[in-house]
Amino acid sequence: MSRAKSSEIKIGLEVHCQLTNLMTKLFCSCSSDYRREDPNTYICPICMGVPGTLPVLNEKALEDATMVAIALNSDISERMLFFRKNYFYPDMPKNFQISQYDKAGGVPFSLGGYVQINKKKIRIRRIQIEEDPGKLIYEGTIESSAYTLVDYNRANIALIEIVTEPDIRSPKEARKFLEKLRSILEHLGVSDGSLEGSMRCDANVSLKGGRRVEIKNISSFKEVERALNFEITRQKKFMEGGLVIGQETRHWDEVRRITISLRSKEEEEDYRYFPEPDLVPIKISKEYLEDIKLRMPELPDDRTKRFMKQYNLLLQNAEILTRNKKIADFFEECLKLYKNPRELSNWLIGELLPYLHNKNKELEEIRVTPKHIVDLLKFIDDGTINRKMAKSILQEMLSTSKMPYVIIKEKALKKILDKKYVIKNVEKVIKDNPKAVEDSLVDEKAIHYLMGQLMILTKGKIDPKIADEILRKKLQLVKNRL
Repeated sequence: MSRAKSSEIKIGLEVHCQLTNLMTKLFCSCSSDYRREDPNTYICPICMGVPGTLPVLNEKALEDATMVAIALNSDISERMLFFRKNYFYPDMPKNFQISQYDKAGGVPFSLGGYVQINKKKIRIRRIQIEEDPGKLIYEGTIESSAYTLVDYNRANIALIEIVTEPDIRSPKEARKFLEKLRSILEHLGVSDGSLEGSMRCDANVSLKGGRRVEIKNISSFKEVERALNFEITRQKKFMEGGLVIGQETRHWDEVRRITISLRSKEEEEDYRYFPEPDLVPIKISKEYLEDIKLRMPELPDDRTKRFMKQYNLLLQNAEILTRNKKIADFFEECLKLYKNPRELSNWLIGELLPYLHNKNKELEEIRVTPKHIVDLLKFIDDGTINRKMAKSILQEMLSTSKMPYVIIKEKALKKILDKKYVIKNVEKVIKDNPKAVEDSLVDEKAIHYLMGQLMILTKGKIDPKIADEILRKKLQLVKNRL
């Protein structure tokens, strides 16, 4: 990342989250389950903006947005309007998007609020309900493609747009914000962040002395961090070279990992916002709000506190587990079969999560059940395998979905408890490594080397604790003979 000071960097995010729990689109009865379907098959005259059609608001979208606003501590407007945001682009068949607006008499769904990350609050500027545009598909990159295909199945899918204040000071902080936001939405049950394109992000970034640059349609949290790192470095180099950073919209090219200029940034007046005449104003009553509040599920921060209290977890472990609802749910499912929460949390955090991160996979993609994990931990507890074996078994289990007992049988991985076997191999290691034995009498590191040789010789099947005791006793005998 650029070495620009964090105080010189301002990042604001516009996060578009599909309400994936809805059965139908935002303003029509088309199914919202459009993924994996043929292009342009989930459309109707309303999606396509045929003259004379009238949109009807999906009431469940209003309920979802209410829960999100409450969870993000945002003030919900008592009366709000939909606006038309006019622009001409192939992804929007009507040539306008039904959205909300906070100026010219417009009232968005809610104003203010925050998301807490550690001890810092990232302020929310506004939350609004709007429709998703269609999807543009290119052959290769946006620059090199000879044509653009348009799939309107996504048009009119319900979105909530969450706009932050420019409180974020680094790409890493932006990623943490998005992870926390995803966890909140998934705990509310309104949006599944693992679905392709369900959470997308535009990032506005500026350095001190420069203008604001918008990076459009970043598709994942990893890509947000990468795009911001690139853009900050680019702007810094331009400014150091005496060049002026102009206000513009840029596209993040995931393949080449660079931002490229799309167009000069539109001003708000370019969108010619005006009230949507085909939708009536929405009124939110106090009774409606109270009813939603009573039905709110447990949120990540509350779940973190409960994990610490109920399972005696350290704060750090509890926060990591609740950062992803599916992981937190998996943890609690495992605890129905296993009664050592701390041991379980250490294995999930130390082994399972790094595997998912490195493979860029979601939990549901690896076909490993709580019983897989619990059986493995029980084999450690009853002495069948040691921890080193367990780590090896876990890696194969995650990649093949085989049960631990199958892998243990196939690879003959049972721990060898026979002390005579351990003594025999310790003596061989001492005999084969005279220089290391001599060093071990004055240097602790040499003992670690001998232990390594012992584990290689026994293929890691002996108990490290027993092996260490025997090795040290044998070395003491060597020392006594000198």
